[in-house]
Amino acid sequence: MEFVNTFFVAIQLILSVILICVIILQSGKNSGLSAFTGANESYLSKNKAKSRDARLALATKWFAGVFIVLTVLLNILIPLSV
Repeated sequence: MEFVNTFFVAIQLILSVILICVIILQSGKNSGLSAFTGANESYLSKNKAKSRDARLALATKWFAGVFIVLTVLLNILIPLSV
């Protein structure tokens, strides 16, 4: 049982580093007051679904979801092994 706990903790550490890197690679949302006027609407912003930022945002959601599930799993497993 100790090997399983160590394995999941190692996976969680690797996953946390990947999650940090994916978040840092995303561009900032510096729209300011132009968001209220619609001045930041352009052809490129309408095709955002295929952009690098959209893929990074999707990766962030998936990695965060796996991280949360793994954290809950570790909180269930570790008290059982003590």
